[in-house]
Amino acid sequence: MDFKRYQQAAIKTLQPPADGTDPVLVPLLGLAGEVGSLTTAYKKFLRDGPAFEQGKHQLREELGDVLWYIAALTHRFGLDLDDVAAANLEKVKDRWRTTPQEEHAPFDVGFPAHEQLPRQTTLTFTPTKADDGRTVIVLTREDGTPAGDPLTSASHVEDGYRFHDIFHLAHATVLGWSPVTRFLLGRKRKSDPRADEAEDGGRAIAIEEGISALVFSYAARHRYLADIKHIDQELLATIGHMTAHLEVSICRAADWERAILTGYTAWRQLRDHDGGTVHLDLDQRTLTVTQP
Repeated sequence: MDFKRYQQAAIKTLQPPADGTDPVLVPLLGLAGEVGSLTTAYKKFLRDGPAFEQGKHQLREELGDVLWYIAALTHRFGLDLDDVAAANLEKVKDRWRTTPQEEHAPFDVGFPAHEQLPRQTTLTFTPTKADDGRTVIVLTREDGTPAGDPLTSASHVEDGYRFHDIFHLAHATVLGWSPVTRFLLGRKRKSDPRADEAEDGGRAIAIEEGISALVFSYAARHRYLADIKHIDQELLATIGHMTAHLEVSICRAADWERAILTGYTAWRQLRDHDGGTVHLDLDQRTLTVTQP
């Protein structure tokens, strides 16, 4: 039986709501109750083991009741259960990749070499005393020239955000996308005014900086992602909404998760050793930190 047929059959037994009653309320409360019944059945299954002879039969029955209420709610909301199921599978596929990633062509393929993100490059984060006595982080290229301005954490509390350019470098490495890295390395696609403005311009840079600040706030509440293997779906969905109009929108939530975790692994090393050298390999999508 497919979901569409099931929903059509299930709603034939759905009772009309009483006058003045929210038509969603009864099936919603029913779903909550059946989830509780399912939990109780499983508790008995765990407690009694083989002695609970009707365990799987009862679990099947409770799951069936849960499914009925889901079908009823889907109907009350004017949705199609078949469509709900299909959309959920797409969401899961986006989040939990079970097959090898289909690599997309680099976003800057076809552009002049000097406008492409370098496929292999090395940069160094160096703590330096500024004229006003503050310690700033200077990011330099292989030839020793600076990449961007010296950075502080711009906070009353030193929390290591002065190393946050590593997040942009991780985006470039894993996603092949980072308007901030293009700016830092002088790789904006100026030969195409539309790409230069829409993909590499100020708005795209502000969005990526916003993502870095948003994720940092999340990471600060999760031990800066030490020993964390997965990022909350809500955060990844927010990033997806923020970048929906940009070329990076073709990347999946799993790609963003990998980019974030890669960036924070490198960030913790830079923070703990107060600097270091970072090698980017965009072909292999790896980022390696060498201690200073």
